[in-house]
Amino acid sequence: MSGTFVGMPVFPPPTHPAFPEAAREAVGNRTLRGNLRNATHTIRAKRAKAVSEVSDWAELREAGKRIKDHTLRHLDRYLVQLEESVTAAGGTVHWAADADEANRIVAALVKATGETEVVKVKSMATQEIGLNEFLEAEGIRAYETDLAELIVQLGKDRPSHILVPAIHRNRGEIRDIFRGEMKEWGRPAPEGLTDTPAELAEAARLHLREKFLRAKVGVSGANFMVAETGTLVVVESEGNGRMCLTLPETLISVVGIEKVVPSWRDLEVFLQTLPRSSTAERMNPYTSMWTGTTDSETADGPRTFHLVLLDNGRTDTLADEVGRQALRCIRCSACLNVCPVYERAGGHAYGSVYPGPIGAILSPQLRGTGSEIDASLPYASSLCGACYEVCPVAIDIPEVLVHLRERVVEGGTVTREGNKVVLQPAKGHAAERAAMRAARWAFTHPGALRTGQRLASRTRRLHPRTLPGPGRAWSGTRDLPAVPEEPFRDWWQRTRGGKDGAK
Repeated sequence: MSGTFVGMPVFPPPTHPAFPEAAREAVGNRTLRGNLRNATHTIRAKRAKAVSEVSDWAELREAGKRIKDHTLRHLDRYLVQLEESVTAAGGTVHWAADADEANRIVAALVKATGETEVVKVKSMATQEIGLNEFLEAEGIRAYETDLAELIVQLGKDRPSHILVPAIHRNRGEIRDIFRGEMKEWGRPAPEGLTDTPAELAEAARLHLREKFLRAKVGVSGANFMVAETGTLVVVESEGNGRMCLTLPETLISVVGIEKVVPSWRDLEVFLQTLPRSSTAERMNPYTSMWTGTTDSETADGPRTFHLVLLDNGRTDTLADEVGRQALRCIRCSACLNVCPVYERAGGHAYGSVYPGPIGAILSPQLRGTGSEIDASLPYASSLCGACYEVCPVAIDIPEVLVHLRERVVEGGTVTREGNKVVLQPAKGHAAERAAMRAARWAFTHPGALRTGQRLASRTRRLHPRTLPGPGRAWSGTRDLPAVPEEPFRDWWQRTRGGKDGAK
């Protein structure tokens, strides 16, 4: 690798197609669709059962939303409090404005230890900035220890799901990856390895054990950071996180600035909603919390702790009154498991480490809408609203999608790198702009709207079943809705006109 690697802002590569083209290829992969359908339906059903056990789920959801909104409104204050608390507990805080700065900080910290290997806890933030690739270019090898992330790393693949990064792989594919690649990264797969889950898990455990025992540096993210005490929290289901957080002498945590919560009392809400929404468990098997460092060689936990607070577009997103609600996200992935678009297209089509509905609103805000893929992501949805219904912090994803579509089509003022800039309308949306402006004019002129509705009803037998020109992209896979025999207003006037005060 040459040049400066800046992670997510330059990923996907310039040749990555827009979502419709990438999704069209994915939909044609029957194995992929089968893997996704089986996995998402299973997780979806288990989550629904786990949530139904909680009588005050709606109240917990509202509480989570309010805590996050309050924190975002006062983010400057809570981040300063967090820094003070972490420092007082023996840790060191670093501030990273973008991916490049975060990568350089982490690489320098690892080099200062004299080590050339790190073990990693599953972390979306480090994937976002492309940390593994940057460290490799600096002569440092990063080993993923989460089972699904291990599968992705060994397979030279990319994650396709927030919670289950290897959801696009089946057991047979995983067996072949282990057999072919484990020996290049350490302990080889056992002879005669089959595709039974127990054998695959045991192969991964044996492979990772030697890395845990010799690692001197661990790298993690965090699900939450508690401002009042400087405590970081990681929730996981396999125990690999606990090993990475307690065995290495040096721990480096890269965390997005939006992950802070004010107090332990606030944390209690999310420790109820996150497990049920993500893994469909009442509580995570492993909830690891650490505050600062330990000064004992026999005690668990790092003797040196560094916290890298990552912005990378988050304060720009915070400046958007509609789009900022995406920063509430606690990375549970519930929205992916109910999304009909994700279920059919998979995660790679989104061209981001954040796939699915949340990725469709988060990536275009963190990276901007200048690339073909990012301009297309707000359209990667049917606007059915299922994502909003399951979100444990009530992010109105359809609202943000429509808001971002308007940005793509109309342009306008946005904040980028802390500065107000004016975006020009994206190319290829002239027909959409014209249609939306015509609709706006019609809806603000009731007489014209009524005349148009009556004309459409009287000529409905002549209407085509598909649209011509640019409209063909919409009607190519669906019929146009049938026009009723008479407009609703005429029906209402004919059947109820003058009654019950109707006019």
